[in-house]
Amino acid sequence: MLVKLKTYSLLGIEAVPVEVEVDVSRRGKDGVTIVGLPETVVKESTHRVSRAIENSGYTVPSHSILVNLAPADLPKQAASFDVPIALGMIAAGGEFDSDFFDRVAVVGELALDGSVRGCKGVLAMAMAAAKQRLRAFLVPSVNAREASVVEGIEIVPYTHLAEAIGYLSGELEMEPIAHLREDEFTELTRYDVDFADVRGQDSAKRALTIAAAGGHNVLMIGPPGTGKTMLAKRFPTILPPFTLAESLETTRIYSALGLLKPNLPLIGTRPFREPHHTISVQGLVGGGSHPVPGEISLAHYGVLFLDELPEFSRRTLEVLRQPLEDGRVTIARANHVETFPSDFILIAAMNPCPCGYRNDTRRVCRCSPPQIERYMAKISGPLLDRIDIHIEVPPLDYKELASREPGRSSASILEEVMRAREIQNRRFARSRARYNADMTHRQIVTYCRLDAEGEHILENAMSDFGLSARAHDKILRIARTIADLDGVEQISTEHLYESVSYRALDRKLWS
Repeated sequence: MLVKLKTYSLLGIEAVPVEVEVDVSRRGKDGVTIVGLPETVVKESTHRVSRAIENSGYTVPSHSILVNLAPADLPKQAASFDVPIALGMIAAGGEFDSDFFDRVAVVGELALDGSVRGCKGVLAMAMAAAKQRLRAFLVPSVNAREASVVEGIEIVPYTHLAEAIGYLSGELEMEPIAHLREDEFTELTRYDVDFADVRGQDSAKRALTIAAAGGHNVLMIGPPGTGKTMLAKRFPTILPPFTLAESLETTRIYSALGLLKPNLPLIGTRPFREPHHTISVQGLVGGGSHPVPGEISLAHYGVLFLDELPEFSRRTLEVLRQPLEDGRVTIARANHVETFPSDFILIAAMNPCPCGYRNDTRRVCRCSPPQIERYMAKISGPLLDRIDIHIEVPPLDYKELASREPGRSSASILEEVMRAREIQNRRFARSRARYNADMTHRQIVTYCRLDAEGEHILENAMSDFGLSARAHDKILRIARTIADLDGVEQISTEHLYESVSYRALDRKLWS
């Protein structure tokens, strides 16, 4: 008897429909054979599935069982095929029948007692099931909340193989889980930190406000203990709140890697990722024989924080250049190519020298000029060019640290940022650009016009600091953002002077 069931395989962060065909025949050698490019974890499932069937009170057919996972040229590498294979074996053995096999998809890993464990990528699979217009999607109960955000399909949670059989045979009624409500999503968008916690550092807060308003990358330079990490961790709180579409796209990445917390339907806050400086290239941008996303994709629509920037391998840092420009990373392998989203804001922090106390009036720097040059040379010019804003974060004096006056709150800064973003939304309504950092050269010419005095200021800055053409465009993008924060159309000389000041470290530290 031949039985066909619907399920999904994860390829990168995309779910690909797979048909599980199970045929039981009296001909051939008894046993289970799986074909269709199964990886080791799928091949091993024959023992796991057989024991789970028996321990659930059903019988494994004592004949030749052939399991085909179609399409045959797609690698199958997850334990989520356990339940579809088990259901196919029991149905092909004649123990139950169903009219729903062509209208219901199912995924799940089996324990030896027949209970069902969760699996990765259920959100992407639910989205694929909805596109196929299936009636229902059976998912492990631990994954039901993440699947519930997908409209247009019934998400039916189950905990045991026997429940799936009962539902498919029509003997057991199971209620689909309720879809996520808007007020539930709003509850997920709250942060535990606030800019009000940060004492002093007004110039750094101003620079981060500009970065949030225009989507600009930032490099903070200062001695240890000046608050660089504290500022960076609060940066997501002044970014515009997640939209549902943005949250879905980011959550899908975490779901595919199995990083979504149990019973958490969506990621409601902007992701903040801070990988250690020993991270590999594959860990940062993604990779592997079957490519999976890296840290830059986990920071999608959020913040990637690189602390102690010069301590990262130069090769690791150089691979950031293309994602910073394009907002995505492409990983090519011999048999296929994967493209992962990586639209993030980069916040980097570093000391001004190996000991960390260069230009610190309170401490003596013991680094020699050659040591400082080697330290700074770890960061290439092309990468620096892609970081829009460079700021110094100086040490705080005792009065600032001891002050009981709360700093400016994230909510008040966010109001400014939102007003500037609304201006950009209107400006780029018919464009692929979303905010000022995305502007093409043609858009810069259109929206960043300077008067004669402004042209003279920019010309002198280019000459004095030895800036590149890319840095020229970034100065204009930042000036445009500062003008948007002031709510004015024309970029003034004050806007331009402030914008140029964020590139002054090019000459001070790297020339």
